[in-house]
Amino acid sequence: MRLLLLSNSTAPGRGYLEHALAEIDDALGGVRRLVFVPYALADHDGYTAQVAKALAPLGVEVTGAHTAGDPAALIRDAEAVFVGGGNSFRLLKALYAHDVVAAIRERAGAGALYMGSSAGTNMACPTLRTTNDMPIVQPPSFEALGLVPFQINPHYLDAGPDTAHMGETRAQRLEQFLEENDVPVVGLREGTWLRREADRLTLGGIEAGAVVFRGGAEPAEIRPGHDLSALLGERPRFDTAG
Repeated sequence: MRLLLLSNSTAPGRGYLEHALAEIDDALGGVRRLVFVPYALADHDGYTAQVAKALAPLGVEVTGAHTAGDPAALIRDAEAVFVGGGNSFRLLKALYAHDVVAAIRERAGAGALYMGSSAGTNMACPTLRTTNDMPIVQPPSFEALGLVPFQINPHYLDAGPDTAHMGETRAQRLEQFLEENDVPVVGLREGTWLRREADRLTLGGIEAGAVVFRGGAEPAEIRPGHDLSALLGERPRFDTAG
């Protein structure tokens, strides 16, 4: 399986995907046709055009999944699939509504590159339970694509020492998740990503790195280049009591 899971699509002072363009080019290899899944935002045409413009310097042809009469068939023939960021609840609801959950799983399992950013990265996890998003809609299930057997928290944010915010920090929210579920969570700071090639998983991006949370353990700081392949052998256990 080949995955590129970005924490964010836009870095401060940079254009859309600009901070990760070299990594995207490397992950794509010789692939120059990509299906983009724009369902996390309301303007599907505008979102697809934004992605096409960003990937044009790489010579990549982008087709929006929403333009096909049968999006699942389009995805099953894709050389690469990119699921963009936005609202994770809206995105997952749309993936089910357009009947593309199985198609994406099958295509990624067959070796096509799956690329996600933000909400699209959340979708690669077993569930969307570690998203930062507001539940603006209700998907039929919290079960996501399950392309990795652990959870990710994109846009992971450290608590500022001078903040006036008195609610839970991101770390506290993830610790609450781990009180109810037994599965590691990788908190991806801005400008970082996870890259999977077969059974190898590594952290890439800026030096700020990421944080790995496990129940009953102190959060572990990791830096770019760190080998996280052991996470691919996890057997997650979630609270499913109704």
